[in-house]
Amino acid sequence: MYLDQPEDDYNLSLSKFESMLKTNKVFFFDSEEFEEIILHYLDMGKSNLAKKALKLGLEQHPKSTGLKLVQVEMLVYEDKLDVAEKMLNELYAIEPTNEEIFIQKANIYSKRDNHEKAVELLQEALKYTEDFADVFNLIGMEYLFMDNLEKAKESFIKCLEEDIDDQSALYNVVYCYEFLDQNSEAIEYIKKYINKNPYSEIAWHQQGRLHYGLKEYENAVQAFEFATYIDDEFLGAYMENGKALERLKRYEEAIENYQKTIDLDDPTSYALLRIGKCHEKLGNKTEALKYFNKTVHEDPLLDKGWIAITDFYLRQKNYNKALQFVNKALAIDEQNRAYWKRFATINKAMGLYEEAENGYRKAVENGDNNLDTWLSWADILQFLGEFHNAIMTLLQASEFYPEESEIEYRLAGLYFTLIEEEKASFHLSNGLRLNYKNQNVLQKLFPEIWKSESVKSFINKHKK
Repeated sequence: MYLDQPEDDYNLSLSKFESMLKTNKVFFFDSEEFEEIILHYLDMGKSNLAKKALKLGLEQHPKSTGLKLVQVEMLVYEDKLDVAEKMLNELYAIEPTNEEIFIQKANIYSKRDNHEKAVELLQEALKYTEDFADVFNLIGMEYLFMDNLEKAKESFIKCLEEDIDDQSALYNVVYCYEFLDQNSEAIEYIKKYINKNPYSEIAWHQQGRLHYGLKEYENAVQAFEFATYIDDEFLGAYMENGKALERLKRYEEAIENYQKTIDLDDPTSYALLRIGKCHEKLGNKTEALKYFNKTVHEDPLLDKGWIAITDFYLRQKNYNKALQFVNKALAIDEQNRAYWKRFATINKAMGLYEEAENGYRKAVENGDNNLDTWLSWADILQFLGEFHNAIMTLLQASEFYPEESEIEYRLAGLYFTLIEEEKASFHLSNGLRLNYKNQNVLQKLFPEIWKSESVKSFINKHKK
């Protein structure tokens, strides 16, 4: 709410103040100059210099309400809320129509988590302010703190009605719409906004994001392209456009957009990875591999990069290379469940079943609770003849998937193998109840059990 100086005057004031500090000479500044100097240092995080400027400012202008309000702002920042509130009450007695007093009071109540009172004070500030946009923006933020997204959205929209170029308010409006699952309504709002402000690259970018979220990829591409026409260095729009073009299988164009982000700034591992994926889709295997290698070189901690290289070699059935890269990945992060699962898959394909079992176990220990991981682990244990361990694994899996026929048929087969007829019958009954047609699991994994006349008879009795 403080008045801005022309930039040249502003820089001159700063130079003059800093010269004064170095020489110990005392120069005169008007109160508004002091306000700008103090706020500059606060923005720079130089609180000591801000305090020096405030002290000198109050010595030269002891009755300046503006400087006292800056002092209040500093006190609030330091959580000295009671002192700040006392000062505001004194200032209110002198200037009861000063909107900044209400704004700072609202700030104090917000800090105390009394957001309803903060909104009440900000609405009072609206009666006296000339900067409606700023106050509506503050009201919107208070409603966000209260998780009242509808009211927050209304406030940010009012802010934009007062200041159409307020980008933070535009982002917040879209955030509210998205949080409320109102993407279509958000698009309609953005269209109206664009009619008033057609050269807002932010609005076009947000419209593109919203279309992308609704899987309207053609519309998303159009919006992102408008954003880049307005600002040909808009990295985010190029990146998002690349993603939308990938969805449309327009891989060459997607590569161009990802490449543009690299040309404009330092390469990101994400852009390199996506370029590699696009080349792979186009059948350019050499180029794909080149970019996957660039990805892990740029960011060795990005698991998607290592996974992309490993999966590339897996698809080529080049298991030795795949194993080489997954081992490199594990050397960097041995707690990554995705790496361990691929380690297991590769070793299984190579016939190294004990290594595969270790991989599936490590994947589960590190949080992989996908059904296929549990089943693959149990099947490897069964293959290795570790029937009791296979049973224990499946019983653990059943805690996550209590109604899964794949687990029940496997348990039935294992208990039949161990000649524990009662438990076997119990689990076979469960499997048939859950999915009668899925009994081929038993046939595939336990062919000898499947051929048993007693088992066939049991299955026929439970036929629906």
